[in-house]
Parts: sequence; structure tokens; C-alpha cells
Amino acid sequence: MRSITLGEVEITRIMEWEGAFGPARAIVPDAGIETWKANEELLTPHFWEPDADRWIGALQTWVLRSAGRTVLVDTGVGNGRERPSMPMFHHRNTDFLARLAAAGVRPQDVDVVVNTHLHADHVGWNTVGRGPGAWEPAFPRATYLMPAADHAHFDPANGRDLRVDDIALFEDSVAPVVEAGQAVLWEGAYRIDENLVLEAAPGHTPGSSVLRLSSGGERAVFVGDLLHSPVQIVEPSCNSCFCEDEEQAAATRRRVLERAADERELVVPAHFGGPGAFEVRREGSRFAVRDWASYSA
Repeated sequence: MRSITLGEVEITRIMEWEGAFGPARAIVPDAGIETWKANEELLTPHFWEPDADRWIGALQTWVLRSAGRTVLVDTGVGNGRERPSMPMFHHRNTDFLARLAAAGVRPQDVDVVVNTHLHADHVGWNTVGRGPGAWEPAFPRATYLMPAADHAHFDPANGRDLRVDDIALFEDSVAPVVEAGQAVLWEGAYRIDENLVLEAAPGHTPGSSVLRLSSGGERAVFVGDLLHSPVQIVEPSCNSCFCEDEEQAAATRRRVLERAADERELVVPAHFGGPGAFEVRREGSRFAVRDWASYSA
């Protein structure tokens, strides 16, 4: 657990898992090996294993204590999920809820859950099992904020040709929350409190969003999967292999980084290991890390 305070908001990082996921250039296929090698100092040791050419990433949740409430940003993969085409997510078994408890957060303490988008590694702990094939909200008092565009995109009832894993994640991690009456499907922008506001940031998925924090003159932006690797900071036109609308994703990434540089926002991606967050500066048409986040234990 690591924490940082911006203005009146305390941010605590809860790691579900961190390690090497797979071939680096399979994750960010638009970035050639020469780009990775040219930025080795930036990428190692936390984000790239150069000898094996493997991308290092994290599955994590950010706990925000804001305006007297407890807010979770993304909920990882979850336990016991059927994800046959994603071996690293298939039938996982971690102590994530115990890690939350160690940070002083019991399930009944959570007021708001933010899913920046509805991919499998951002919604898994939305629910917990209550029997074979049965799921219920993991946080019984929480309001779950889900992008309406993603809900429509991944809902099997809408007749789209979905992957088996996408149908499964909707059925085990999204639909039970909606059926329990705990979901708010929002569009455009959604203000959570005086410090936090969600804004649409489409491209990675139709409903991808960012969460902006502004408190006491300090700022942060939780960018979900707009960035998978720091290689996308120096080459913002490079998408991950998971971006569904590549042109829109690249434009959104650049727009968010430009604002972060101009307004000195701390940028908090969903899957950065190591320091996990950074300040950015402009460097011509590209960007560079100004500084990495520092935390208290």
C-alpha cells in the first residue's frame, strides 16, 4: 500500500498483481523495437524487461478518500472468472479484498465505484461469487459509475458479435450490479463531488473515461487505459493492441497529455507498475516525464 495526498483527497494504491504480462511489442504494436531501445532508461526496470522483450504491467485499484466518502477507481480482474482466451485473468485467486481491508476499507465502507471502462481487468471486483455461476455486488452500499456507451457496447442483448470473454465479463461483473439497482450509466460528464469529475475519453473503448481530481490547487487525472506503457508518452500516436478505435484513441491520448502538461496534473494510468503515476511536460510534438509520483508508506 502506498498513499499520496493531493489537496484534501487521499489516494491509496492497492495492487492486485504486478509483473511481466507478455511481449512488449504485442501490447503496443505501433512502437518498434528501436523506440523501446531508445527509451530504455525510461522503461527499465519497472515497465520493460529488455532481455526478454516483455512488457511489465500492473493490475491495481486506486482508493480515493474525498469529501467524506470512499471511492474506488477500477476493480481489477477479480477471482474465479471464466476468461479462457485471457489465461492471466482466467480463474485468478488473489487476496485483493484482504489488501483493501489492510488499507482500512471494508466492502461496506465503499461509497462509489468508478469503472473507467468495461474491460475485464477493470470490473472484476465489482462482484463476488454467491454460489456456482451466481454473482452479487462486492460493495453492498456503493454506487457503481459505468459509462453508458460501454454498457451498450458490451451488452449481449444488443446483438453485437462479442467475444466469449466479453459476454462473460458482462454477465459476471456488470449485469449483477445493474440488476441490483446500484449502477449509474452516465454520459458526457459526471460530477462525483466537489473534487472529482468523470469525463468521456473515447477511443480505447466507446465509453472510455478519465477521472479528474482538483483539490487545494493540486490536480490529477486517472486515465484508465489511455496509456499502457511510458513508451506511449514519448510516442503518443502509438496505441495498445486493445484500443478499439485507433484514430480516436490516439487523439484522445494526445489531448489528455496536453492538458496534463499545461495544468500540471498528476497522470495516473491503470496499468503502470513501479511509481505508478507521473507529471508530464511537452517536448515538441511529444511528451516526457517531468517527475514520478512519490508516496508515503
